[in-house]
Amino acid sequence: MSGIEGQIISFVKLILISMVPYVLAGQGTMLSGRTGIFNVAQEGVMLVGASVGFMVAYLASGNLFLGILVAAVLGGVFGLALAYFTTTLKMDQFVIGLALFFIGVGLSTLLPKLAFGITLVPPLIPTLKNIPIPWLSQIPVLGEIFFNQNILVYFSMLVSVFLYFFLYKTRLGLELRSVGENPMAADSLGVNVVVMRYITAILGGVMIGIAGVYLPMVYTGTFTADMVRGRGWISIALTFFGGWSPHMIFFGSLFFAGVEVLASRAQVSGVGIPYQFLQMLPFITTILVMMVSFKRARVPAFLGLNYDREKRTQI
Repeated sequence: MSGIEGQIISFVKLILISMVPYVLAGQGTMLSGRTGIFNVAQEGVMLVGASVGFMVAYLASGNLFLGILVAAVLGGVFGLALAYFTTTLKMDQFVIGLALFFIGVGLSTLLPKLAFGITLVPPLIPTLKNIPIPWLSQIPVLGEIFFNQNILVYFSMLVSVFLYFFLYKTRLGLELRSVGENPMAADSLGVNVVVMRYITAILGGVMIGIAGVYLPMVYTGTFTADMVRGRGWISIALTFFGGWSPHMIFFGSLFFAGVEVLASRAQVSGVGIPYQFLQMLPFITTILVMMVSFKRARVPAFLGLNYDREKRTQI
């Protein structure tokens, strides 16, 4: 393997590693949005998922699976809260989302201080190891890139494929999408709008929580208060960029991950560009993407609106 080929393989492999938080947070946002719930609490949910998942894994002697499970459950609790306040109590989705965001941010800084106090040496956990898939990982070039990754890389790819086939190839997926387009019509045809909204909000929160805990378990082995670094907000832009479709969100995640890896590589290589600009690059890209895609994005017609069955209208 030549030096250039090795660098290309390393670069593409890093993109797949970096895409996971974008994929999971983006798909979680898309799933709840498909029933009309517009989640804007991603950044806070990712932070609290990273914080609590890390703490559980550390206190459980490095049990990463338990940390991921707890982060997923916690994300589901935030999704349940979002569904309850917006679907049952009919409160404003954006306001509730922001409130949950601030709660998540606050808990993510408070809980580690209560658990560990102030330490000179940060507590560490082992990071996720690569799991080579037998035979497939032996394929030249492609095997090393796609089939020698950690388990959450595989999980994010499988989730994207599953959501595509579920939403577009099954009757239940069609019913789910109809709730976000016209809940009155869906309700009249026997679709339980409330149950659909609760399920998608909870499952969306689960994926966002896992997206958060992925960061300390892959990148650093410890939790820092700024480690999400806007990925939650970018995931919202990603859903518009991807047209609220699972396959396009997956490809959009590769794009944003590529920008992130490119900025990191440029910063390390010392290209002479101020590092502050390189840190801004993903957000500059997000603004440019939103300028191009926002008006063209096909969003669910009932996105961000609450449904009152008694009035058969929006609130």
